[in-house]
Amino acid sequence: MKFRIFTEPQQGATYGQQVRMAQAAERLGFDAWFRSDHFLAMDVDPGPGPTDSWVTLGAIARETSTIRLGTLVTSATFRHPSLLAIQVAQVDEMSGGRVDFGLGTGWFEAEHAAYGFAFPERRFGILEEQLEVITGLWSTPVGETFSHSGAIYTLTDAPALPKPVQRPVPLIVGGGGPKRTPAIAARFASEYNIAFRSDEDIAAGFARVREAVGEAGREASSMRYSTALTTTLGATDAEYRARAERIGRDADGLRRSGIGGTPQEVVDRIGGLAELGAETVYLQVLDFDDLDVLELLAAEVVPHFA
Repeated sequence: MKFRIFTEPQQGATYGQQVRMAQAAERLGFDAWFRSDHFLAMDVDPGPGPTDSWVTLGAIARETSTIRLGTLVTSATFRHPSLLAIQVAQVDEMSGGRVDFGLGTGWFEAEHAAYGFAFPERRFGILEEQLEVITGLWSTPVGETFSHSGAIYTLTDAPALPKPVQRPVPLIVGGGGPKRTPAIAARFASEYNIAFRSDEDIAAGFARVREAVGEAGREASSMRYSTALTTTLGATDAEYRARAERIGRDADGLRRSGIGGTPQEVVDRIGGLAELGAETVYLQVLDFDDLDVLELLAAEVVPHFA
C-alpha cells in the first residue's frame, strides 16, 4: 500500500503552507504530496486566494528531494495541451523525475464562470484529445516533429520539446463514469483513481477499469488502482472529534464516508479499502496548520501496511 498526502489549497493556503506540508510529508516517509487544481474556494472564505498547481509544484520540486509530486487532477479545461505538456515536462526535470500527472475533465462550473474558462457540456472529448496530444508530444523521438489534427486541437510540426525525465510519466485518470472513463484509463493511464465515493462505487469502478484493461489487451499488472478520501484522526476520540470539527466535517459521518477516527479505526478502514483493491490511498488532509495529523498517520497507521 502506498500512502499519499492530498491537499486542497484553493480552500485557503499560501505557497509557504504548501511547501511546509510537502516537506513534512517527505520527512515522514509518505510516497507523494499531491494537490488539487482549482481556482475557486468551495463554501469557505476565499482568502488568501488560489495558487496555480504547476507553478506551485515546480517550486516545491526545488524544495524537496525524494517525495513524488502531482495533481489530483489537473483540469483539461484550464490549459491548452501543448502548454500543459511543456509545464509538466519542466516540473519533471526540476524534480529529477518525481512527477505523477493526473488529468481530468474538470467539473466545478462556478470557477470556470468566475475566471472566464470555457465549460463545454461535452468534456470527455477534450480530455481524450488532450491526452493524445500530450502523450504524442512526449513520445515523439528527439529530432522529429509532432503534428495532430483533431476535432479540437491542431498542431503542425511541433518540435515536441522539452521531454520529461521519466519515460513515460506516470499518468492518472480518475472518475466514476461507467463507460468513457474506463476506456480512457485503459488507453492512457498507469493509474486509475476513484475519489470520494462509497465502498460500493469504489469496487465497481475498479472492476470496470480491470475489464477495460483486459479488453485493451494490456497486462493486468500494468494498471494501479487508487482512491482518495477526506482524512483526519486523533490519538483519542475527543482529539479526533476536535480535528473533524476544525475541518468542517461531522465526526461520525467522516468515519463512514471518509477515513476518520482513532489510529486503530483508521488502520481498519484502510484495510477495508485494500480488500476492495486499492493499492494507493490519497489521504485528503485539509488543515495546513495541523501537521501533527501527518505525524500521527506516519507513526500509528502507515507502519501497519509496511
